[in-house]
Amino acid sequence: MNVNRGEAETAIRALCYQWAAERSIRPNPNADPREFHPSFSAFTRWMQEEGYDRYLRFRSTMGPEYDAEMWFDQEFKQTWRR
Repeated sequence: MNVNRGEAETAIRALCYQWAAERSIRPNPNADPREFHPSFSAFTRWMQEEGYDRYLRFRSTMGPEYDAEMWFDQEFKQTWRR
């Protein structure tokens, strides 16, 4: 089942925090943000294991994984890596 892009974005952004909380992933506020590297591939594996992979199936010009990784990077303040 495919979802629309807006629904996928809302879900993925929320799932970022659920995934991080379950793994006790928290940035150190005193550390350089470039040293905080949550793994997008670990996140997508978790999505598949938990049955949330339907949110990675939507229409996108650049591709669903590209968009999902962009949202993940935005939520974890990692856009400097792009």
